[in-house]
Formats: sequence, structure tokens, C-alpha cells
Amino acid sequence: MMKRLLILVLALLGQPALAQRPAELTALLKRHHVPGMQLVYTKGSLVTAYNLGVRVAGTRQPVTAATTFEAASLGKEMLAYVALRLHDRGLLDLDKPLLEYYNYPRLRGQPRAARITARMALAHTTGLPNWAVNPTTPAWKTAALTLKYAPDSCWNYSGEGYTFLQKTLEHLTGKSWEKLATEEVFIPLGLKNSSFRWQPAFAATASAGHDAAGKPTPIDHFAAPNAGFSLYSTAADYNRFLQAFRTGKGLKVATAHLLQTPATAADRCGQPASKADPYIAWAYGVGLATTSQGLAQWQWGDNGNFKGFFMVLPGKQESLLLFTNSANGQQVVDEVLRLFFGPGQYWATQWLAEQ
Repeated sequence: MMKRLLILVLALLGQPALAQRPAELTALLKRHHVPGMQLVYTKGSLVTAYNLGVRVAGTRQPVTAATTFEAASLGKEMLAYVALRLHDRGLLDLDKPLLEYYNYPRLRGQPRAARITARMALAHTTGLPNWAVNPTTPAWKTAALTLKYAPDSCWNYSGEGYTFLQKTLEHLTGKSWEKLATEEVFIPLGLKNSSFRWQPAFAATASAGHDAAGKPTPIDHFAAPNAGFSLYSTAADYNRFLQAFRTGKGLKVATAHLLQTPATAADRCGQPASKADPYIAWAYGVGLATTSQGLAQWQWGDNGNFKGFFMVLPGKQESLLLFTNSANGQQVVDEVLRLFFGPGQYWATQWLAEQ
């Protein structure tokens, strides 16, 4: 009944193409063996949400707007947003070495780390690896960090760099990352179903993850908040944040501009060049792509059996966000982009395929 009502409303609003999307998206999920997905498309003031498939394969538990997903690396944009808000208040100098704020124990014995700044962390040019060891294991908390590259010499995606920045912000404010996110993001923007650590209330709504073969796997119960991977959210919640991120709400105009300004070419530290490389760069906290529809901001999330993605077209006031509960989720992104944004070249998934 609700699906029919949504289709009728979209048709009345002059959106016949959007009215056909549920069937097209369902077919796409089936073709790529993705059990469930939440998707939110915005254009101007119009917000259209789709909740498709099931939370657990082989059951009749539907994905709804309230279903909790692991948002994985999409939490990095929240850390970037909070860091920039603190910068606007004069608490964080983007160019001051982070070790001058906080002597991060895991970087002892790494003299080159004294050059690392917040700008480098946001742009993935710290020279640190993505993860020294698996960050969900007990050993990670004390694992020594070794720089792979000289700071600010090249682009290397780094969850460790974002963790270093997170720990610095916690030290500067005397607040945990969960508290900072709650005060700077969740409460001001009305995100009522999001957290960087597992909440008992999620048990009633959480989706399972699914491996490439479609086998359900439990959702992780992250106890320690980490902006690099531990965000739990719904697409409806995250989209509220994404629109603030898109418009620069809560940031000074010049600071918001950093989210659309290339900080570095995403050169992947000397890896062989790819066809997509000239079209991808990195801003201060988000990826940039030169697409057929103009400049785009984008990011992907990958916690193994949960995949997420967003792309924003600032010049057209359009955005697309999707959460999936499958290791196969990234396979649907290109087709979904073309369904909503139209035919063209978007480059992000091609570039990711060569990571």
C-alpha cells in the first residue's frame, strides 16, 4: 500500500521516472545478489527515499527506513565536518603539526610524523598506511605506526590518519569522539538513529551483512567509536548530514569552500596511472570527481559485508546516497548513478576498481 502511494505521489509531482525506480532498483539488487538497500535521492528540496529488499537473506524481514546499517568510511566526512567546525572556532589550526597538540603514543620513534597536520589527515597525505593492523582487533590500539611515505608527498588513503586526527580532537576538547559527534552533528542536525558505537536499541532494527555468496553475517558491535569505520546509521539520518555537508551549514563560507577545493591530486603514491586518475582529486575531507554533470563530491564505505556510497553534485543541488548490506554492494553504484543523475561518466567507481 505504501509503495503504491509513493509511486502515485511521485507521478503527481511530475516525477514519472522516479515512480518507476522501485522496480528498476529491485531488479538491479537481484541481478547483483544484494539482499537489501536504503537509497536517498535529493534534487533541490525534493527528497525521495527507497527502502528495498530484506535485512537478512532467506527471511521476510524487510529493509525499512529505520533499518540500521554499518556506514563504514562514510563516518570520515563527519570527522572532517567536526574538525572544520572546531577550526572555525579557533580551536584547531589546520596547518599546525598534530603532535604539537597531542603526543600520539603510536607514532613514537617516527620523526617524520612531526610534520603531519590536520590538512594532511583530511586530504589523506599524512604518509600513514590505511591501517597498521586490523583496527577491530585488540592489538590495533597499541600497534606501532610506521609512515609509508613522507608527509604531504603523495595521496594514500589512511584510516590511521583520520584516527590520529580524531584522537587529537578528543585531546583538545576533553570529549570522546561519540560525544563530539553527538554535540556537533547528531543533535544539531536531528540525527536520532546514528552512533559511532553499538547501541542496544539497534538490535531491533539492524541489518545483517552478507558475503559475496549471499550468506548472512552478524552486524559488528563496535564498542569504541572510530570515525574511520564504526558509524551506525540509516540512510535517512545520514542524508540529513549530507545536505548540511553539501551546503556548508554550520561552517564559515571560506571553510565550507574547502569541501569543494582540491587539496591534492589523488595520485596513489606512484601507483601505475589509470584512465580515471585525471578526473579524481581530494578535498579537505571528501573525494572530488570531474563528471559529465560537473564537479562531484563523493565517498565510499566498505566494511566488508556492508558497502555504502554517496555522490553530490553541488552545482545541480543533487545528491545520491546508498547503503547496502552486501559485499556486492559496490557493483550496483554505476547503474544507480545513471538511473538518477542520467547517462554520463562519473569516474569514481572506475577509479575505485583500480585501488
